[in-house]
Amino acid sequence: MTLQPSILPDEEAFADFRKQCLSGGNWLSKYDKNGIQVWIEVPASSKANHPQKVHKIKCKMTIKDVSAATMYDVLHDGVYRKKWDLAMLESYDIARLSANADVGYYSWHCPHPITNRDVVTLRSWRMMDDEYVIINFSVKHPNFPPRSDTVRAISILTGYLIKPIGPNSCTFIYLSQADPKGSLPKWMVNKASQALAPKVMKSVYKAGQEYPEWKRRNHPDQKPWLNVEQNTMPMMDPRLLSIQRAESLENVDESSKVATLDCEDSS
Repeated sequence: MTLQPSILPDEEAFADFRKQCLSGGNWLSKYDKNGIQVWIEVPASSKANHPQKVHKIKCKMTIKDVSAATMYDVLHDGVYRKKWDLAMLESYDIARLSANADVGYYSWHCPHPITNRDVVTLRSWRMMDDEYVIINFSVKHPNFPPRSDTVRAISILTGYLIKPIGPNSCTFIYLSQADPKGSLPKWMVNKASQALAPKVMKSVYKAGQEYPEWKRRNHPDQKPWLNVEQNTMPMMDPRLLSIQRAESLENVDESSKVATLDCEDSS
């Protein structure tokens, strides 16, 4: 197998993500209630005949009773996620790539008649000064090709920036550009993401409120995302992975369309 150049995010990638999270230009407000704000990115220039793409969406929540460190732990704790992420079908880590990066699998339930989705993503994280950053994007893994029972979605870029504003308060920013693939019209995907974003933010916030007590009863000292020596996952050379481009899945989606009524399950 020919090894690809390493695709691990570098410091520039994290700096660029942070800049996007904190920038105010080219973002159109779509929601602003109860401490939650949602924006979509508006391209600096666009052509009328340019095909519509999935929006880049940014959400910000001001949290007054949960620390930044706790919210960071919630996002990392895969065991706890099974308790609060009701959409999740299956989720597991595949391998470590470095001290602060791994590759994993996640699938989620979609409402009937839409086919369930899944992703394989490279996740990397940083604690910079008093900020916490997590980013992920879709990758091709030689042992985890698209499955016949789900549509392989694409995370172009997804991540979180968490900044403390007090000992038990923080700002929580979520930024994502993701394509669920299949035959769903892009306008429908964009509308749905804007509507779902506040609900997802509220769900994560509630998980943060309940995490300290749950963690106190469930291996409180076990945090491999903070303590590398606790991580027992096998190591993998990141050069075995390559970035999963959205266009590379078109043939998979076309075969699904023929079999399942335009890629959406009507059974």
